[in-house]
Amino acid sequence: MALQVWIDGQYFDKDQARISVWDHGLLYGDGIFEGIRAYNGRVFRLEEHLERLYRSARSVLIEIPMPLPEMAETVLDCVRRNHLVEAYIRLLVTRGVGDLGLDPRKCRRASVVVIADRISLYPPETYQAGLKLVVAGTRKNAVDALNPRIKSMNYLNNILAKIEAIQAGAAESVMLDRNGFVTECTSENIFTVRNGVLFTPTPVVGILEGITRSVVMEMARSRGTRVEEAFMTTHDLFMADECFVTGTGAEILPVVEVSGRPIGEGRPGPVTRELLSAYRDLTRTEGTPVYPEGQPLPEA
Repeated sequence: MALQVWIDGQYFDKDQARISVWDHGLLYGDGIFEGIRAYNGRVFRLEEHLERLYRSARSVLIEIPMPLPEMAETVLDCVRRNHLVEAYIRLLVTRGVGDLGLDPRKCRRASVVVIADRISLYPPETYQAGLKLVVAGTRKNAVDALNPRIKSMNYLNNILAKIEAIQAGAAESVMLDRNGFVTECTSENIFTVRNGVLFTPTPVVGILEGITRSVVMEMARSRGTRVEEAFMTTHDLFMADECFVTGTGAEILPVVEVSGRPIGEGRPGPVTRELLSAYRDLTRTEGTPVYPEGQPLPEA
């Protein structure tokens, strides 16, 4: 059976899933989204993702045409409909169909899209070998221009920095704010380890407060590791004992080089490996069940 995509209350085959060319999400990036993972038949941190989605909607004055509990059930149903056990869920809310002008009042009803599919951002060997990053010349959007706490559909700023990484032969770019402080990568948050302390950029510099980021901070503190949200410069990256990035798609990925400088010993460090192992254990056991208890899971 073809992959099924949920659009405004109906399922469509993947090849038949369409939105209007007058949709403001397509015309102007006027919308919000979430990326969510399911592991072992459970959706991980579903409530946190949906709460962030509804906060983003409130911030940009998009009225989501369904309450949060109904949205949660729609996500679960889409995973079930596609017989998935391991899944990546992309949840989109656009302002909806309007005209060719900017006026959001012309969009009478927001549109909701739920996609559930498989994902593999990085091959398994990357988690053993680690990533090489570069520092991008493209600066992160200023908080007073487009606040990154709103998970909007407009990612051109990030894509420009991603192009820099590709052109440099690296996997990812680290983005700085206009004052030169480290913010995040194009699609992941970033952490360093120095003298046994875990550091990550403060939200003040303009980052998406990632769900995986929060989970990592929880896990580290539960193990007695000190965690600091700090103003960080590239010097802090270069001098780190360890470095890693976090994201729903990437999970926890070690970083072994930044702009040609090896991090620590130039290989994944013990804190990173421990956190990755703990995260994988957590995601296999925690989450909102997709299938009724006792029902055999579909074959992956």
